Amino acid sequence: MAFSNLGFSQLAYYFQTYGIMDFLLPFLLVFTIIYAVMQKTKVLGDKKNFNVIIALVIALIFVVPHVIGYYPLGYDPVQVMNESLPSVALVAVAAVMLLILMGVFGTDFSKSAAPIIAIGAIAFVVYIFGSALSVWTGPSDLFYWWGSEVTELLIILLMFGLVVFFIVKEPSDKSKGSEMMKSVGKLFEKK
Repeated sequence: MAFSNLGFSQLAYYFQTYGIMDFLLPFLLVFTIIYAVMQKTKVLGDKKNFNVIIALVIALIFVVPHVIGYYPLGYDPVQVMNESLPSVALVAVAAVMLLILMGVFGTDFSKSAAPIIAIGAIAFVVYIFGSALSVWTGPSDLFYWWGSEVTELLIILLMFGLVVFFIVKEPSDKSKGSEMMKSVGKLFEKK
């Protein structure tokens, strides 16, 4: 077998060489997301064949210009996605770990903490995609002492601060955040 003596790094190199990372994986991701949204929203009814065609066309429009080099430098959506998704996955793992820590300590996060964590995760994701598109620069451009270590330390302190806050917080009768999230949730209800 040709791949029997390959290590993982060499296999990843072959994937990169043959376009798996630049064409196939982004195509599959975009196709799956568009198809799932079309199926869930039923924009065209229950017509799966129309949903497949629309998802296929949008996914191809997404990746083909990247392969032929049509996008200007810095605005290639495949490049932005490849730069952003590892950080987005890190934010998702951090949010899940925060919820697990709060659950271990017996905090009832269904009423107050979940909306705050969701809003914080959305803010991080917007920041990640914006920095991948070079829409804004990081604080290291403003402060010479601000580096990746300072950012990591602040995120760790923020996460532990949130855990401590929700553990020691006194329960209240009505949470203002939960009412806001209920009204936002009503926007997405199926009518």
